[in-house]
This record gives sequence, structure tokens and C-alpha cells, in this order.
Amino acid sequence: MNNYAILTDSSADLSAQMVQDLDVTVLPLTFVVDGKNYYNYPDNREMSPEEFIAHQKAGAETSTTAVNVGQAGEAMKEILDKGQDVLVLAFSSGLSGTCNSFAVAAQAIAPAYPDRKIAVVDTLAASLGQGLLVYYAARMRQAGKSLEEVQKWVEDNKLNLCHWFTVNDLMYLKKGGRVSAATAIVGTMLQIKPVMHVDNEGHLIKVTTARGRKASIKALEDKIAELADPDPAQQVMFISHTDSLAEVQAMAESIKAKYGTKEIVINNIGPVIGAHTGPGCIALFFLGKHR
Repeated sequence: MNNYAILTDSSADLSAQMVQDLDVTVLPLTFVVDGKNYYNYPDNREMSPEEFIAHQKAGAETSTTAVNVGQAGEAMKEILDKGQDVLVLAFSSGLSGTCNSFAVAAQAIAPAYPDRKIAVVDTLAASLGQGLLVYYAARMRQAGKSLEEVQKWVEDNKLNLCHWFTVNDLMYLKKGGRVSAATAIVGTMLQIKPVMHVDNEGHLIKVTTARGRKASIKALEDKIAELADPDPAQQVMFISHTDSLAEVQAMAESIKAKYGTKEIVINNIGPVIGAHTGPGCIALFFLGKHR
């Protein structure tokens, strides 16, 4: 019997329905709006992505805080106390201290649970890229794979999980130190949009630029032809966004027409990631030959 739980954090941007369908546990991360802390639950009980974006558009200061060791430990102990092992698929260490908190907590609590297995994987992923790894892991568990088999698959395949995204407003990337003030100002004036990805160290990297929104979205789609492996028609792809539903729905239909992809899951980018991307972010996730 595969008596283990899959635990992730809310930066994975999985919807409440997907969390239920996949039978995974999600630790809510903390985001901050004008100095007030909120928890990012998958069911958006404290603030919805739409409300969060409205605050951003109104000029609110938004930021995030990583999970601390105590919070990570409590989340794991709640599972262990039920007699289950735990596999943690954590937010990229290149973007947050969350994974390190899980790793430190796991080491601290392990002696109290000598008969239980605790495994922590640094997904080196974010948003629905992390969510897509959780999706594959949960499906493998449902198919009867052991914790060790699932852990190995994630470790072996996480650097094949492609993250490609663009943003509509460079100023949020400037606030996060991802682009310079001059680049943000000039890019905004000239309608230049960055095309970015998450690299093998789990860092957010600007790769190229596109002139205008439509060109930047097409650049994301073109990455499928360049990188997708296995056949994109056989894959499940995820798209996440902030305040861009009509555009990503059109993008999904375009991908289906071009590549034959049958299943594309769309969800909002939550406040934890959205604090750093701002409104108008679109991100595409799929398996590839490399990132």
C-alpha cells in the first residue's frame, strides 16, 4: 500500500479543485498587501487573485514571506502523526527560502518518527511549473508507484520541465530586481516585452524580448516546437496567468490547433508569484528536452 502523502506549498498555484482531485496537501504561503499579512490558500479564502490584482492596480505595495522552519515542520508532522510517510515537492530554492525550511524541519523532526519516511525535493520550479510536477507525481501515486519511485521520477525529470513566461508591466520585475530601472522605463515606452524562463538553478532569467504583447505570447508558443519532448500532442500542458484569461484561452486554442495538444489546464497565478510579476503575466509549462 502506498501510504504516503504529497505535500507542496501554494506557490504551485493549483486550484482547490485540482488539490482535491489529486489528493495533495498544500501549505499556504504568506503574502503581504500594504503591510498586512494574508495566507495564500488554494480556495482563496483570505483573498482571491482578482482582489489581489485590484490592490496592485490601485498602487498597493505587495510582497511575500517564505515559510519558516516551524510552519514547515508542523505541516509535515500533521501528516506523519496520521501514520503516513511524506513527500514534499517544494518551491524553487532559487526563488525562495521555502525549500530550505522544509529540509531543515525534516532533519529536525525525523528522529521523532523513526518508522516514517520524509523526503524533500527542491522542484527548482514555480507557479504551475511546480504544479505540473505535483500533478505528475500525484498521478504516479494513484497508479501505485511508491514514494521512492515518484521521488526519483521528479528528480530525474524536473530539469525537463519548461517554464516560459512574459509580463505586461516591466515595473514589477524592476521592483524585484529582475530588470534595471532604465530597462523597465525604456521597455515600457517602446512596448518591449521580456520572454523569460526558470533556469536549471531555479532562477528567473530573461532570455529575449518581443515587440508587443501578441509577439511575446507567440514566442511562448514557439518554444513548444523548439523544446517539447515527448510529442506535445501527448502531453498535459499548464498555463497560468494574472488578469489575462481571454488571452490565455486564445493561446490554449492556438496550441491545440498547432500541436494537437488535447489537455491544457489554465489557472490564476496566485498572490505569492503575482506579487513579483504584476498584472498581465502569462506563463506556459510543458515537458521538454531541457529547460
